[in-house]
Amino acid sequence: MKIEVFSDFTCPFCYIGKRELERAIDIAGYTGLVEIEYKAFQLDPDIPKVNAPTFYEAMAKKYDITLEEVKEMVKGIGMRAMEVGLDYEFAKMSTSHTEKAHRLAKWTQQFGKATAYTEALMAGYFKEGKDVNDDDFLLKVIAKLNLNVEEAKKIITSADFSEALEQDRYDAQQLGVQSVPFFVFENRYGIKGAEPNEVFVKTLHQAAEKAGIQPIIKIMGNGESVCADGVCKL
Repeated sequence: MKIEVFSDFTCPFCYIGKRELERAIDIAGYTGLVEIEYKAFQLDPDIPKVNAPTFYEAMAKKYDITLEEVKEMVKGIGMRAMEVGLDYEFAKMSTSHTEKAHRLAKWTQQFGKATAYTEALMAGYFKEGKDVNDDDFLLKVIAKLNLNVEEAKKIITSADFSEALEQDRYDAQQLGVQSVPFFVFENRYGIKGAEPNEVFVKTLHQAAEKAGIQPIIKIMGNGESVCADGVCKL
């Protein structure tokens, strides 16, 4: 079963949605049966690449409100994140230009590391306030994934994979994707936003049925109280 995920590394609901999807795959019994492809969706391509404003400053300017009003406004997002085990550090976060990070993500995909890369960037940004446009941070992630750091440096300083990002933008336009996260299941079903877990589970089952996939039975408990071959364990 294939799932396409349109998201941005600095989108708070994208990280929450990622967690909900992963949890739903486990609950529904499709672990190892799902191929996830991350599609680039830059929320704000005009964010400065250097000296970017803090998360709070950017929100205050965008909505023309005070910093205190921003802090009150994002409390709900923080509480939603905690529901899936995430602790957002808004005070540490700056806004980040994500084009470079998305190009590097396309490169990691060919090694089957795009999911791990995405998790590392989102965790660094939301939990530690890392700048996903910072070369040092990106290369440290690449090193932890045991990928070629020198090759990654070339991608960071070039325009490599820019066409892949353009293709993602085109795909988003064709599907009418205007906000993220946006999940496409088997090119048939879509989920907009970080919906409750049961929505993901239901959609997984529907997509699996169309794909002809059966869930794997998940064994609960220790499995010791059984009888087999005429013998019962006591």
